[in-house]
Amino acid sequence: MASTASARPPGRPRAGVNTVVFAATLSTVRELGYARATVERIAAVAGVAKSTVYRRWPSKGELIVDCLLDAFGPVPLEGDSRAEFMSSSIRWAAAKIGEPGVGDAFAGVFSDAVSDPALREILSTRLQDPYRLALQEALGEPEARVLFFIDVVVGALLHRMGMTGEPMVDADVDALVEMVLPHFADDPGPTQASQ
Repeated sequence: MASTASARPPGRPRAGVNTVVFAATLSTVRELGYARATVERIAAVAGVAKSTVYRRWPSKGELIVDCLLDAFGPVPLEGDSRAEFMSSSIRWAAAKIGEPGVGDAFAGVFSDAVSDPALREILSTRLQDPYRLALQEALGEPEARVLFFIDVVVGALLHRMGMTGEPMVDADVDALVEMVLPHFADDPGPTQASQ
């Protein structure tokens, strides 16, 4: 009678494929740049068949979005006030975008989405919406204000990465926090509450 282990098909366990592919994605993007980090090259670095990647992610954009979700994880809403929630969110986003390959992957897929409506939809619904909803709930702000907060913070962080090839240094992240927080004062006021 064959053992259970020998009855299982050879190859990498399914649960481990995502981890291996995501690590290969970030290392390939870091080494070659976003444009040259093709699915074929990522699969080769991961040691999996190209078809394995395409079965899970029909496009490079979808792979990158899921890789970014994995890299970012949930937003840490730390603190006892709205200002502390926003400050921790800004610092968390800056740290994540500064991780090797993450900022490059984010900037690359973001750039591709400018001229690709389907990818824009994936970015909006799969990447941005979970963070937007978490921030809306924590801050008690309407969608438009939270989207503006995300635009300002992520836009500044990605712009710096695109212009210098480097993430924001801590002193500049501190300055970003100081600039953004007054716009989202603890008392939203009549104009902001009506949005």
